[in-house]
Amino acid sequence: MGANNGKQYGSEGKGSSSISSDISSSTDHTPTKAPKNAATAEENSTRTLSTPSPGLILPSKSSSLSSPALSSNGHETNSSSSSSAPAETVAVIHPQPGSHTRSRQSKAHHLAPIDLLPDHTLLQIFSRLSTNQLCRCARVCRRWYNLAWDPRLWVSVRLTGELLHADRAIRVLTHRLCQDTPNVCLTLETVVVNGCKRLTDRGLHVLAQCCPELRRLEVAGCYNISNGAVFEVVTRCPNLEHLNLSGCSKVTCISLTQEASLQLSPLHGQQISIHYLDMTDCFSLEDEGLRTIAAHCPRLTHLYLRRCVRLTDEALRHLALYCSSIRELSLSDCRLVGDFGLREVARLEGCLRYLSVAHCTRITDVGVRYVARYCPRLRYLNARGCEGLTDHGLGHLARSCPKLKSLDVGKCPLVSDSGLEQLAMYCQGLRRVSLRACESVSGRGLKALAANCCELQLLNVQDCEVSPEALRFVRRHCRRCVIEHTNPAFY
Repeated sequence: MGANNGKQYGSEGKGSSSISSDISSSTDHTPTKAPKNAATAEENSTRTLSTPSPGLILPSKSSSLSSPALSSNGHETNSSSSSSAPAETVAVIHPQPGSHTRSRQSKAHHLAPIDLLPDHTLLQIFSRLSTNQLCRCARVCRRWYNLAWDPRLWVSVRLTGELLHADRAIRVLTHRLCQDTPNVCLTLETVVVNGCKRLTDRGLHVLAQCCPELRRLEVAGCYNISNGAVFEVVTRCPNLEHLNLSGCSKVTCISLTQEASLQLSPLHGQQISIHYLDMTDCFSLEDEGLRTIAAHCPRLTHLYLRRCVRLTDEALRHLALYCSSIRELSLSDCRLVGDFGLREVARLEGCLRYLSVAHCTRITDVGVRYVARYCPRLRYLNARGCEGLTDHGLGHLARSCPKLKSLDVGKCPLVSDSGLEQLAMYCQGLRRVSLRACESVSGRGLKALAANCCELQLLNVQDCEVSPEALRFVRRHCRRCVIEHTNPAFY
């Protein structure tokens, strides 16, 4: 930042802080009046310049000991203040930086190298910054303020941190972004607030009201979110395609609000445009909730229901009935799902590419045979821990799904060399195979895989009784393959 700009900011920024301070503050704040000697200058500056940024936070001396600001990549950045304010945080509104030092800037004889960069170059630099860093750049000088709030930089907002006051951060940011288009932000398409445990329904209501163009929302780990706020978002954001609710244990359903549902005629249906839905660890999700989701979200292509332990085979019947375009489906650790459920999943037929039924102990060769028969384009299957799976199931899979790329049958004690030989014969495009803790697998099956599957990239044989000689054979024939093993004699 140039020396002049730094000096310029220092003279005027003493009594203000950036929005980044607001989104890193974890305490409530109360408004106070500005000092009398600064009131006239601020009033004059706001008449000549664009609208000032609202709700900026002035942290107290003790705030440096509170939670640090977190950038989008999760690294901590120290946020300190030289203010002599009382112990509580104070909300102030200040004009753009640079409005008080025009005369000083005109007297400068030299510019810092970064000041010589054209606006479009600085915009390119700013576009690679996190939300927190971009807010800090807005404090440097008037030029950086105008560039940092360029609408093109605010297509995406990412906030992280367990102590982050996410509701307030969203309110402040959306208020600033709505200044050019009152009450509506037309640029914001992606909001990621994963792990912000203090996010509540109030924050989502603000997004629903101010961001109608929202396309991607991630609130993983925000366990204070409930159905009402989710209904509001999907109702007011008709373009929403990607929704991550993993860990939101209070969410039991996804639907339009009751008012919106009443306005729609049965002919038009009550459809939500979501394509990607992650409800991992939504423990309260039951069959009826999934039926409603399937009926309202027929465009689903990616659905993840890991550890939704209350789901049964009946729920999958509704899923196959309404969502015929699903390409990726995860039912890992849904221990009430069995062969009947896989028969319903098989009705997805040619669309299904990815299927995970790990630790679904009720699944046997019967269910796998249904999937293999009706889903010939399957690329990925995770059946780890399905102890009822045998070589017969692998044989059906190998003969019916020749395009299989990744297979995990770890902890399946009935899988042996015979099943691996069938895989090697029919699925020669295999790239990733996990056989961890398969007690019946020996060197014969591994040699068959290595000899026929030349594209193999990963082989997991941890806790398997395989000889070093067999592992060396794999290494010779599949030079790019990473071998994960627990044999100390092989190196």
